[in-house]
Amino acid sequence: MTKTTGRLVRLPGLVLRCAWVGLIVACYGVVIAGSAAGARFRRSTDGRGVRDGDRWVRMLTRLGPSYIKIGQLLSTRRDLLPEEVTTPLARLTDGAAPPRRRRIERAVREAYRDRPWPFREFDWEPVASGSIATVHEAVTLDGRRVAVKVRRPGIERVMWQDFTLTASAMSLMGMLPKLRKMPFKLMHAQVGGAILRQLDFAAEAASLTALRDNLVRSGNVTIPAPLPELCTPETVVMEFISDLRRFEPGELDLATRRSVQRAVLAAVYEMLFIDGLVHCDLHPGNLYFDLNADLVMLDAGFVIRLPDPVRRSFADFFINMAMGDGWMCAQIVIESAAEIADDCDLEGFRTALGELVAETSGAKSGEFDLARFAGRLFDLQRRFGLFPAPEFAFPLLSLLVIEGMIKGFDSDLDFQAEAIPVLRRRNIPRDAQPAVER
Repeated sequence: MTKTTGRLVRLPGLVLRCAWVGLIVACYGVVIAGSAAGARFRRSTDGRGVRDGDRWVRMLTRLGPSYIKIGQLLSTRRDLLPEEVTTPLARLTDGAAPPRRRRIERAVREAYRDRPWPFREFDWEPVASGSIATVHEAVTLDGRRVAVKVRRPGIERVMWQDFTLTASAMSLMGMLPKLRKMPFKLMHAQVGGAILRQLDFAAEAASLTALRDNLVRSGNVTIPAPLPELCTPETVVMEFISDLRRFEPGELDLATRRSVQRAVLAAVYEMLFIDGLVHCDLHPGNLYFDLNADLVMLDAGFVIRLPDPVRRSFADFFINMAMGDGWMCAQIVIESAAEIADDCDLEGFRTALGELVAETSGAKSGEFDLARFAGRLFDLQRRFGLFPAPEFAFPLLSLLVIEGMIKGFDSDLDFQAEAIPVLRRRNIPRDAQPAVER
């Protein structure tokens, strides 16, 4: 633990944080459970779902940024959760309660304390408010219209406390007999560390630039350019993209819906299988599109660089799954495993995974459930004694976030077939690849 981390995470603060989380969860749990029991007694929902969805929003907001992030991800899964829950949760994507204006203003003034004030105008009312930061419209001294992402005051301490508490919880889970061999500590370090890196605004500005460079060849993806000379450790300043709209499926005709979702999948597959620089947080607050199927990606805080062996293994698994080759999928999982138990039944695993792949090969988006597939795959790995590298969680997370939206827009889209054109280029060096035509 570094000196900075030590100042942020002290035992008294951890105890208070743990007590606060426990109290909030217990109180809201009683209220939500009581609401469900009352509705069952009356045999009527009578708007209970909407009220419970609002309660989930209030609970996650009170718990803080790490929990708001969970709500943002859950809001994308309208195929798994009722609309009465996902609709209120969707407010957390860019409509979380912002800090008071005086706290925002103090944070921004402090961020520029060692340099001249760079803004001619600054709107202190956020245009968006997420779990990590608020976003404000501003005009620079030379007249450029910009968006300024401002880190929430005090958020670093809370996130480090939550990271420490979840690390303890993972250690306890690792003591359970059936889970003893699972690499929980390594998984927590990878995934939890990635969540903490959202606090690194210098890394986010660099990720915006890298994503722009990688996806410009697609021709239909817009990513705001950062202004490095105006960025600070507490702010990211980028070009302002106006007239962003969020469309519901019913607002678009079938052809446009399919075009939009193919564009989304193509961009995600390009990141996963070609570039290895993956945006893991494409919830509706960070992904917009227009009627021409042009995409706008915002907020590069949760962007992960996949190690090249992980990128190649994931791409090879995906293309063999699309082709229905379960044996090869199993071989890729075995070769990329972080650990293999001494008593591992490799042939049994190959047979079981082959059956799973045969069930899902060629399935349309309305038939294929990635969350269920991933759960069954992990269960097979656990049962047969194969433990995956933690980095594989990130490409799965990226796909899980967009899967719900894809299903809502086009249930007949073939996830696997749409990946084939990109997967065929997976081993070609980036500078040798042709521009992608749309």
